Amino acid sequence: MAFVALYIRVPKRFLPEKVLEFIVVMKKTDVKTSRILVSVVLSLGLLSGLAMPLQASAQPAVVKGLPDFTELVEQVGPSVVNIRTLEKVRTQNFSSNGMDEETQELFRRFFGVPIPNPGTPRQAPRQGRTPAPEESQPRGVGSGFILTADGFIMTNAHVVDGADEVLVTLTDKREFKAKIIGTDKRSDVAVVKIQATGLPAVKVGDVSRLKVGEWVMAIGSPFGLDNSVTAGIVSAKQRDTGDYLPFIQTDVAINPGNSGGPLINMRGEVVGINSQIYSRSGGFMGISFSIPMDEAMRVSEQLRANGRVTRGRIGVQIEPVTKEIAESIGLGKAQGALINRIEAGAPADKAGLEAGDVIIKIDGKPIEKSSDLPRLVGNTKPGTKSTLTIFRRGATKELSIVIAEMEPEKVAKRSAEPEEKPKATNSVQGLGLVVADLTEAQKSELKIKGGVRVESLQEPALKAGLREGDVILAIGNIEIAQAKDFVAAVAKMDKSKAVSVLFRRGDLTRFALIKPSS
Repeated sequence: MAFVALYIRVPKRFLPEKVLEFIVVMKKTDVKTSRILVSVVLSLGLLSGLAMPLQASAQPAVVKGLPDFTELVEQVGPSVVNIRTLEKVRTQNFSSNGMDEETQELFRRFFGVPIPNPGTPRQAPRQGRTPAPEESQPRGVGSGFILTADGFIMTNAHVVDGADEVLVTLTDKREFKAKIIGTDKRSDVAVVKIQATGLPAVKVGDVSRLKVGEWVMAIGSPFGLDNSVTAGIVSAKQRDTGDYLPFIQTDVAINPGNSGGPLINMRGEVVGINSQIYSRSGGFMGISFSIPMDEAMRVSEQLRANGRVTRGRIGVQIEPVTKEIAESIGLGKAQGALINRIEAGAPADKAGLEAGDVIIKIDGKPIEKSSDLPRLVGNTKPGTKSTLTIFRRGATKELSIVIAEMEPEKVAKRSAEPEEKPKATNSVQGLGLVVADLTEAQKSELKIKGGVRVESLQEPALKAGLREGDVILAIGNIEIAQAKDFVAAVAKMDKSKAVSVLFRRGDLTRFALIKPSS
């Protein structure tokens, strides 16, 4: 009965009804009869139903297979186009006048230009000058995708920038000469138009639904290889690369020629424009960046309507708020955008903003990192009246500001070193600073009401990054008007903690953390 007992120990939920009946019958027979019955049943395969549930119970969870992109390629592929750009160059007539044999050979080998023998008689000069003919030469290859059925196509600005002629080739091999509707270098988005109708337009996806780890696919023309498909996953979102937009980072293989092509999710929707790669060799290294489609659509709508993009500006230069700075000024959390320079006459100047202020909100939208500010301001229509929430010397306050239209950046001029010498100096022990009052001429030139000038410095001020000539405006959230204020503020501070110093250097205003020496 050992064989029967083995099956009885198996949980009954795994046993078919007929098997249970068989076990009950065997329990009522003797050992010899039971062995005969089991042998017969096994030889006939009547207990095969028992092995199946036992085997199933031991299997691990079913693992999902890799995605199949074939349907996506069939769906989106016809909407992806190849873009070739041409530029006109003037052909020149070379002469051998003044050329030695080595120079002539150089031209023959590398440029294919036939150079007459120096001994060849020269022709008499002609009256007037015949202009050299222009020829269209290939300039570059990129990708794009059909935005609307009537021929609007989206690509990268750097693909078509500077081109004299743009040629668009569809997957059905039809070729069109395209007109550049508009380009925006800040976002690297461009829109071109071809004269065609009934084109297969892409579906635009919701970028907010895109998740890190999600499968995505790219279609483009890397190295001129039309309609090449690559795939990977989303590596990160909202990736800052120092540009105007937050990028989608993926590990999809992107190479020269992929620029301007679509990044596609598993629903067949375009969620980004493939724009950049990180590379030390010039080729793909596993890190690619795509422009989010929501940002690209905002730009394309303006390009189609006006041919250009208008953005808001408030006229400030900013830098990140570090954890150390946030703690030293009482902000607590490292957030917001720290103002280090304000353009004279700009909206920020008129609104009463000051260098050293930290902008933490605009119209109630939080500024988590400094790069959020130019994006939010840039997306605000010029002329809009907005509300800024700022943190200034330990307290928050709200200021009203009218957004202006973005202009080309102005080169900041560095203030000339004043000739007039300060009248008195004050040495501050512990910080390694010798400071002096500012003259009225210095205040007027720097356009400030007060502050003290650093005359000389030692450790620890040197370690904090201060230099001679810097103007200290505040220390530990206490505004400094003259040297005696600075000395009094230092006397009250906790010598065991680092102190924040707001200082001016040229046109820039920054924070430094000085750890007093014991």
